[in-house]
Amino acid sequence: MPMAAVMDIIMDSSSLVRLLHLVSPTLPTGAYSYSQGLEWAVEAGWITDSASLGNWLTQVGAQSIGQADIPLLARMYAAVHNGDQHQLGRWRDLLLACRETSELREEERVRGRALATLLHQLDLPGMQPFRKVLTTCQLAGFAFAAASRQIPLTDAATGYAWAWLENQVLTGMKIIPLGQSEGQRLLVDLSPAMLESVNTGLHLEDEEIGGSTPALAIASSLHETQYTRLYRS
Repeated sequence: MPMAAVMDIIMDSSSLVRLLHLVSPTLPTGAYSYSQGLEWAVEAGWITDSASLGNWLTQVGAQSIGQADIPLLARMYAAVHNGDQHQLGRWRDLLLACRETSELREEERVRGRALATLLHQLDLPGMQPFRKVLTTCQLAGFAFAAASRQIPLTDAATGYAWAWLENQVLTGMKIIPLGQSEGQRLLVDLSPAMLESVNTGLHLEDEEIGGSTPALAIASSLHETQYTRLYRS
């Protein structure tokens, strides 16, 4: 094999490793602390088994992740590449506006602070001009890390959506509860819909951005006063 081809493989592998680090559940941003309304939906009897969990996640993935998170990730990624603090802040504001409850907005901010602290400790270059925005939005921090580490946008978006899906399935396994095999089967079954949401999100125009997830908003807002709960949201 020519040395140039070997170097291409090495570069691709390096990018993959950086992405795996960024989406790892061990990354200390507190994703495991949040159910995003799922805990209340289970308590209310909206979600009772793997089929109903799959339906819930398919809808949220299409209407929220695909319609808001992924297209805004793409724009934040571009803003970081262009060194445009104003645009990064603009897209941050739109994302927070798409978080329909105080719990969801607080999760975005708290995880943003945690990720910004971690990225600072990892000495990622060029962070300082963006730091004020990064500390208020975990999606902005994810976009900054992906762009700074030269992770291709499509891969970064797929990794972000997968991390969300995996965390939600793990939450469902714990509180419904579901067995390990059921959870793994659900991840396999939902992967095509997740990839479709990523592809849709990456091709949206600016005026098409914005999710509509009333069931998620209801579940999240009522979770704020749920008497017994394991998760922060």
